[in-house]
Amino acid sequence: MTAIPTLAPSLAPIDAVIARVRSAYGRWSRTTTIEQMRGDWDALFAADPVDASVRPVSAGGVAAEWITAAGARDDRVVVYFHGGGFRIGSLASHRALMAGISAASGWRVLGVEYRRAPEHCFPAPVDDALAAYAWLREQGIAVDRIAFAGDSAGAGLALSTLLSLREQALPMPAAAVLMSAWTDLSASGDSYRSRADVDPIHQRPMILAMARGYLGEGVDARDPRASPLFADLHGLPPLLLQVGDRETVLDDSRAFAVKAKAAGVDVRLEVWDDMIHVFQQFPAELVEARRAVAAIGAFLRERLAAPPSQRGSST
Repeated sequence: MTAIPTLAPSLAPIDAVIARVRSAYGRWSRTTTIEQMRGDWDALFAADPVDASVRPVSAGGVAAEWITAAGARDDRVVVYFHGGGFRIGSLASHRALMAGISAASGWRVLGVEYRRAPEHCFPAPVDDALAAYAWLREQGIAVDRIAFAGDSAGAGLALSTLLSLREQALPMPAAAVLMSAWTDLSASGDSYRSRADVDPIHQRPMILAMARGYLGEGVDARDPRASPLFADLHGLPPLLLQVGDRETVLDDSRAFAVKAKAAGVDVRLEVWDDMIHVFQQFPAELVEARRAVAAIGAFLRERLAAPPSQRGSST
């Protein structure tokens, strides 16, 4: 595990980010419609500059977008799954982050607009992710030139998709990047208690409510198909996990990294001091966000350039 120290002399930048986030969800109540929540969350990021070309595409029948920063190569692709608890979040809310990853890595990003709960419960998002990946391979992109990436629920979806590919004996991408990964829908980690007072976004009751909405009827929160933490993790490609130290979902990454490493997976875990959930979405305010996205780009360039025989080596 790599502990990333805070460079800023005060927490004023992170406090500004927290205030910005609370401006969106702070007015929500039990009567707020899902349509209003989705609109508010997209609006939170609407003014963020997207320094990349954006082109809509149907990826095997799944709505998607090509996000291509200036100079990015088109023969290597990062398939991105946005976060939002499987309920909110969209390509609109994550375009700037995807553009940043495209610029940092030098590769194109394919953002996948998978179906969301409560209209579409598990396994609909996994089915959409598999369809988009199959479509991408049909375009002639080799699997050793593809990586997955995602944040929060999208990071969990990336892992669920990898595990499904493995179970079907299908080729997996070369690497995956997981930001603030939601790997445990039962919210069993100690960080749900120990970080409750410092996480301004996610509390355990909210996490469990989102999980119920995604799982629907008859699916246990510890089902390894939906909660990758409880899966057999052998055979996964190299993984980079980034998570903030203030997150209640911190143990979703820490416990997953420990279990994956024990299964022989090449895992790099970065815990960022004083950072909150998916802090990478705030590069204008946070130097840490800029450094984290740069680290993602370096990891992807390293992994997608390495010969297959070297991709499982420890780092």
